[in-house]
Amino acid sequence: MGFIQEARDGGEAVVVAVPEEKAALLRAEMPEDDAVRYVETSAVAHHPGRLIGAWQGWIKAHSDEGRPVRGIGESPWGAVRSPAEAEELRYHEWLLNKAFSAGPAWWLLCPYDIAGEGAELDRMSRCHPTIRTAGRSETSETYDLRAPFDFSPLSHPCSPYEEFAYSRGDLPALREKIACADQLGLEGARLRELHLAATEIAANSIRHGGGQGVLRMWSQEQRLVCEFRDAGYIADPLMGRSRPTRTQVGGRGLWLAHQLCDLVEIRSTPDEGTTIRLHTGVTD
Repeated sequence: MGFIQEARDGGEAVVVAVPEEKAALLRAEMPEDDAVRYVETSAVAHHPGRLIGAWQGWIKAHSDEGRPVRGIGESPWGAVRSPAEAEELRYHEWLLNKAFSAGPAWWLLCPYDIAGEGAELDRMSRCHPTIRTAGRSETSETYDLRAPFDFSPLSHPCSPYEEFAYSRGDLPALREKIACADQLGLEGARLRELHLAATEIAANSIRHGGGQGVLRMWSQEQRLVCEFRDAGYIADPLMGRSRPTRTQVGGRGLWLAHQLCDLVEIRSTPDEGTTIRLHTGVTD
């Protein structure tokens, strides 16, 4: 509340993107008006790869008016569906500092429940340049924008898994492999969405990853996981997280994968190449 009131007193706009139960508490004390806007987050909260694009849209209306903008963005830490989702949410908050470094000036507050997430606060402090407690802000001693993100290792593929090596001319066969996912319980629109996303990622391997790659596919905790490995390197960690422009070169396949899949994990280094995992829930 103090953060919102500071913005109102200073003639700033505030965008509030928090879980609905917490938004209801804030609305009771601070109703929406021309300065305070509450946004619906359910469509993107559990999809970390879509959140930067969402924030770009949420703040654009206010920044176009020329007024300073503040945001409150709380990730659904208490309702994450897997360790992979929690890791991608943490990565998203680290990427925010890069995503808006060259854009309009704004200030984003990321609230945390100290009682519920105390064990993770040290890791999260590495993602934020400033820590605000009881209305006072201090510089984070562990934050370093120049340092690479400290990813946790990817989990091992679940056995048994399908494996298929592909190269130029093999996309039809790869699509047939993905189509067989109906045997693992994925069907209808979800299967078609995964089919399209997987085709885009495999085409990127052929185009940018040395002309070939390896697909692994397995079922894990009511999710179907498709993993693509190739020798390429994705230098821009923000690739695929913003809606592509008409003149943009590259990034459309990754952006599409983020829109169509429940979760996308990307690990890419010059030495080890690129691994991309597409997660699609078998049941809603």
